[in-house]
Amino acid sequence: MTIAKTALRVDKLHKQYGNVIALDEVSFAVQRGEIVGLLGPNGAGKTTTINIVLGVLQATTGSVQIDGLDVARQRARALARTNFAAVYAALPGNLTVIENLRFFGLLYSVDSLRIRVDELIEEFDLAHVRHTKCGLLSSGEQTRAALAKALLNKPQLLLLDEPTASLDPSAAQIIRAKIQHLASHGDCGILWTSHNMYEVEAVCDRALFLSHGRVLLEGNPKTLAAEHGAPTLEDLLIRVAREPLADVPGGRA
Repeated sequence: MTIAKTALRVDKLHKQYGNVIALDEVSFAVQRGEIVGLLGPNGAGKTTTINIVLGVLQATTGSVQIDGLDVARQRARALARTNFAAVYAALPGNLTVIENLRFFGLLYSVDSLRIRVDELIEEFDLAHVRHTKCGLLSSGEQTRAALAKALLNKPQLLLLDEPTASLDPSAAQIIRAKIQHLASHGDCGILWTSHNMYEVEAVCDRALFLSHGRVLLEGNPKTLAAEHGAPTLEDLLIRVAREPLADVPGGRA
């Protein structure tokens, strides 16, 4: 594993609020071209991890490197290589699709912005709504517009927090296929949170199970459940959420 091929490296990340430990020595890496699922129940620490990676929160201890750059010491350069999309982080609804893409493109100092925007509008099938305000788009159109925004700067690291949560199965399948194509044909590592275990099995190359602020299990989502004596990945997730660390078969002590 080399820094040149590592999109994200998280090392011994610890986040504490008073007496409450939100993250407890969390370490993992995401390689370019890889989709890693960050799984766990609500309150496990997934969003806290993403917010620290994005520089929104500061870790109590530990470090985050994006494309080999330390976020704490080289924040602007590191985050210029990063982007983000989430169902709860909608684009400004009073701006049209093209206005949003141009606005965020300026924030990211995207070269040849007009050409890049046109490329993404075509890639995500947004031509028919390019002049429609984002607040009037369907859920599927809003998700495609958010992903187009997230790819404006051709990120080395893409963070996706429940990107298909509000979509019908057909629209979700289209989005999953686009993201898989991005990972396999681009130079981007993807960290993906989801509560949909079918989606995780279909999309992710590797899965990390987070509970009580710690990474308990890690492996191939297609085989991980069987390796730990669970009938399905969802059953394994429920077990991880309910049982203390010492009782999870193969869990990290």
